[in-house]
Amino acid sequence: MLEALKIRDFRLWWTGRTVSLLGSWLLVIAIPAHVYALTGSVLATGLTLVAEHLPPLLLGPVAGVLTDRWDRRRVMIVADLFRAAAVGLMVFATAEHSLWLVYAALVAESTGAVLFRPAAQAHLPVVVGKGSGLSSANSLNAFVDGTVRLVAPPLGAAILTIAGFSALIWIDVASYLVSAAAIALMTRRGGPVAGERAGLAGGWRVLRGLPVAVVLLPLTAVFLAANASLSALLVPFGIERLGGGEQIGFVVSALGVGFLLGAVLVRRLVDRVSPRLLLAATQSAVAVAFFALFSSTSVVVAVPAGVAIGLFGSMTLVVPQTVLQREVPNEALGRISAVFLSAEALATLAGALAGPLLAQAFSLDAAVVVACVVTAGGAVTGLVVWDRGRMSACPAS
Repeated sequence: MLEALKIRDFRLWWTGRTVSLLGSWLLVIAIPAHVYALTGSVLATGLTLVAEHLPPLLLGPVAGVLTDRWDRRRVMIVADLFRAAAVGLMVFATAEHSLWLVYAALVAESTGAVLFRPAAQAHLPVVVGKGSGLSSANSLNAFVDGTVRLVAPPLGAAILTIAGFSALIWIDVASYLVSAAAIALMTRRGGPVAGERAGLAGGWRVLRGLPVAVVLLPLTAVFLAANASLSALLVPFGIERLGGGEQIGFVVSALGVGFLLGAVLVRRLVDRVSPRLLLAATQSAVAVAFFALFSSTSVVVAVPAGVAIGLFGSMTLVVPQTVLQREVPNEALGRISAVFLSAEALATLAGALAGPLLAQAFSLDAAVVVACVVTAGGAVTGLVVWDRGRMSACPAS
């Protein structure tokens, strides 16, 4: 898994990404807590999530076009500097009348992320190649993501209590500046790859001409929607069936542990097993593990199920990303990545709404069954429709 770290440019890119990711996840609990403390409103608190998800939905394809037209390295640097300035606005949101600054900052920060993420995904194969170095980089990134998501939110809550909201904001600002500086030290340039030819129509033609991308787009969206629907039901399930918040905490920690294990395991499998079979197997395993979790009545069953969900869920996310980076021509990779990121945001929002609505209209059990069947159905569908005849993303040897 550490193979990619032998490359200097990747070490710089990875260091900056890790630091900025940590800074962002420190605020996952802190921002909603700050908004709730200012307003006492659940609605106002919930709008923070809406503010973060709007830019990917509205700007994703446009961001992909810009990523393929401009130097991707510069895009990442500018995006980091823009996000640092945006986050800094939140230090001035000290009362309810200035709450609009929080929403404006979240929209601006998310806009910067919409530019950064497709540029980063498209530039990574340029830095590490498309062989084993790429699978090493993606599995290492997944491992870091799992670690940060496990550690940063409670750490952010602790810093919020001890040092206050402003301290967390300045930490996040500094993290983006560190990321920008690290990327600026990279020697590999990032474009422009396709120049003025990089339009939405051209990206759509590339997408339609790659059967693997056409298959992966709906499969990824369906998986994320089902996952989001069940994630939205985790807290009420934990309270009703497992006994309260402490038990929910055990399950969330188990998900994080599984995510870390999956990042290690996928490094060994993604270059050795057909992506078609690996994706179907991991997605099916997630469906089974979700059903086991939501059928449990104690942490004795729920915790192992949580580990399995994290493990196979991590692999389900890494496999399509690696396949796309290998299959899509680099001059169109920014646009294709942006389309997938927009679909991810839309699917997550749709799932987060659909799960609670189904549970309220019918029952929690009914919502769980629907999500598990949809997840398993997606795995079977992918196995059937994956066009192996035109598929060239074979395991690297």
